[in-house]
Amino acid sequence: MDLLFKAVTVVDSSSPLDGQAVDILLKDGQVSKIAPSLEVENAQVINEPGLCCSIGWFDLIAFSGEPGYEQRETLDGFMRAAAYGGFTEVACLPNVDPITQTRSSIQFFTQRSQQSYVQLHPIAAVTHDLDGKDLAEILDLKAAGAIAFSDGVNSLDSADTVLKALEYLKLIDGVLINKPENKRMASGGQMHEGIASTRLGLKGIPAIAEEVQVTRDLQLLRYTGGRLHFTQLSTAGALNAVRQAKQEGLKVTCDVAAHQCAFIDQTIVPFDVNYKVSPPFRSEEDKVAIGEALQDGTIDTIVSAHLPWNEEAKEMEFDLAEAGIIGLQTAYAVANETMTAQVSWRNIVQKLSVGSRNVINLPVPTIVEGGAANLTFFNPSKTWVFDPMLNASSAKNSPFLGQELKGCVYGTYMNGQLTLNPAYSK
Repeated sequence: MDLLFKAVTVVDSSSPLDGQAVDILLKDGQVSKIAPSLEVENAQVINEPGLCCSIGWFDLIAFSGEPGYEQRETLDGFMRAAAYGGFTEVACLPNVDPITQTRSSIQFFTQRSQQSYVQLHPIAAVTHDLDGKDLAEILDLKAAGAIAFSDGVNSLDSADTVLKALEYLKLIDGVLINKPENKRMASGGQMHEGIASTRLGLKGIPAIAEEVQVTRDLQLLRYTGGRLHFTQLSTAGALNAVRQAKQEGLKVTCDVAAHQCAFIDQTIVPFDVNYKVSPPFRSEEDKVAIGEALQDGTIDTIVSAHLPWNEEAKEMEFDLAEAGIIGLQTAYAVANETMTAQVSWRNIVQKLSVGSRNVINLPVPTIVEGGAANLTFFNPSKTWVFDPMLNASSAKNSPFLGQELKGCVYGTYMNGQLTLNPAYSK
């Protein structure tokens, strides 16, 4: 059925319609017409006050569970949570079973989401079996459809491996994604090292564990050239190092997890495993630095860092519980609510839509008459509650369950399919 959205505000910096309230007619997967006012027979009319429309959002960092870990999350639940959160495209980490390191494992994601309401993009393992040592078959994986290379949730600890990966990927203009953490410095750590960790009697993870790895990898990038992306940065020192590297002209980009600004080490609920994340919630100084880095462009995109865990992995003592939270459904709202004191809501949408695609050199859609419709509809002012009954994921590890958040996705339109977010009408 044809869909007619009435009086939606376009949020697309590449479009001459940016900032204008228009009517948009969607037909057969395309933007059929755009005008200040449209009347169309036999079209379903959607008229929601305050609704905005941007190109579909792209999440650069998420763990899918399936294949291999369906007890944590199935792809059906994963894709549904993504659409409810406003994402029409998601890049999937390679830490599944089988590991995303063969042509067939790449095709599992691309074929599964072909013509679906959410398109999945596989990130391939950069080292064989994610061992951090020997490089995977990078050329074959690139040809098969890998959009980037990473060991995912595993940090690349060996400088030699990072050096070789950067040199090899430079041949194909590939992107190396690394989550920087010095494993020895962070070993046994449960939260940010500071007054709160001392008070709670928990071993801390110092900021320098992230910063020394960022500094090392940037030195290697200066030597080799190539393209490097740091994922889930959390400290002021790491962000400042990236800022300086960009000013030098190095091809370096970075992201931040949406939840990173929601709490600091002083405000987490003590010993509540839903607040255990990696990297940990840091200090107030680091939180302010993230806002500044988003504003000045040091941070290129915001990611969900979606990491589902089954109850058995979380319902135990804090020091034994796994780190990570589900974030696909809440990433936009959490960023919108916690970061807009320093960053405009339009800037946040720009990071989610354009910034993520620029990191990996994917084509950026635009809202234009006659073009393919890859769209996200949302209201930046609408509040909603992340009710457990609305949670599309089979996992429940989130500190935001039951909380009221500001900024709600109405739905997505991808491959001719409108997917409505049930939270919008609650």
